[in-house]
Amino acid sequence: MPVSRYMGESNARYYTSRDPLGAGGDFTTAPEISQMFGEMAGLWLADIWVRAGRPADAIYVELGPGRGTLARDALRAMASQGLRPEVHLVEGSEALRKIQGGTLAGARFHDSIDTLPEDRPLFLLANEFLDALPIRQLVMTAQGWRERMVGLEGGEFAFVSGPNPMTEAVPDNQRAAQPDTVIETCPAAAALIEALALRLDVQGGAALFIDYGHLAPRTGSTLQAVKAHEKCDVFDAPGEMDLSAHVDFATLDAIARREGVASSLTTQGAWLTAMGIGLRAQALAKASPARAEDIRLAHDRLVQPDAMGDVFKCMALTARDWPRGAGFPEGQRRKPE
Repeated sequence: MPVSRYMGESNARYYTSRDPLGAGGDFTTAPEISQMFGEMAGLWLADIWVRAGRPADAIYVELGPGRGTLARDALRAMASQGLRPEVHLVEGSEALRKIQGGTLAGARFHDSIDTLPEDRPLFLLANEFLDALPIRQLVMTAQGWRERMVGLEGGEFAFVSGPNPMTEAVPDNQRAAQPDTVIETCPAAAALIEALALRLDVQGGAALFIDYGHLAPRTGSTLQAVKAHEKCDVFDAPGEMDLSAHVDFATLDAIARREGVASSLTTQGAWLTAMGIGLRAQALAKASPARAEDIRLAHDRLVQPDAMGDVFKCMALTARDWPRGAGFPEGQRRKPE
């Protein structure tokens, strides 16, 4: 089977059967590390809302909302600025929906963005959502480019090369690559960004995606697995571990601009710092001196380059006639094509 199918089926079983977050799960995300992360995201949306004229019908949307922690903190920050939107959560896991419903009373659930309201501005957050979408891999072999597949060798799962030539699917400037070079694409992420960009262009609003990935095109496999907070082999326990891959923000940025929305890119550390997370950490530490060291450690984990600060990237999308989001360098704010 293609790598995309293996990853998709494994993650479908994994996410629909458990709560993977926290010390008792398999990984911890930024909203679980500190309330400051969600507060910065909420203030980012609220700032755009204020500068757009405070539209009364705006709705809050989150993709893959985990336990609802990000939404809870973001909504609290938004409310401090007068923004109290309807809450719409795109979540396919029944196990997580139950947890989210307890955290966010009155939230409306969706299986995809297709059923979101079409007649009002969208204010959307997605943290560590794109990385779990199935990727497709192409590999350069002695016979030319082939799709990378998952097969059986000696009764065990292993990567194998597909039988069909795939040269036409490879960009011209990469076709002469060295043997064993791997190229990744994520059709699901591309389709999502295209569909969301079209919605923003019509409905107005803004979206913020935060995920680990890269801001420039690259080669090599980034497929990885995590179980019990430890990296493991991607074939160790299909359906019982989290499979993810780095997000190609360069490609998604180009897709968004092609569809008519403005796109901005930066690192998580730079964005959080520009949003004022340092000042927020100082205020929290002053209000709770006993927690000052924990707050400092959480701040550093989120922003330092050798922690999450550089590995995680941010992409902001805004409707063409709407204000641009704060915290992004001017040189990284790309206009629609």
